[in-house]
Amino acid sequence: MSISVLTSKGQTTIPKDVRDALNLKPHDKLIYIIEKNRVIMMPSKGDILDLKGSVKENKPLNFKRLRQNTKKTISKKIAEEG
Repeated sequence: MSISVLTSKGQTTIPKDVRDALNLKPHDKLIYIIEKNRVIMMPSKGDILDLKGSVKENKPLNFKRLRQNTKKTISKKIAEEG
């Protein structure tokens, strides 16, 4: 397990064993993925496939149901005001 210290400016040095394991070089970009109480760090090597899983998947919206619910809500508000 490697440990690093966070500076007052929010900076840290990535330990050498981690840099070696990830084959990190100066000026490489890193991706940070937050999952609950942990962070996954990985190099961004420019391949779009490296980003797989970094965005939370959502179920597709059912626009027909969304439209119906919106109409019902608006109708109730109009009926209550009238």
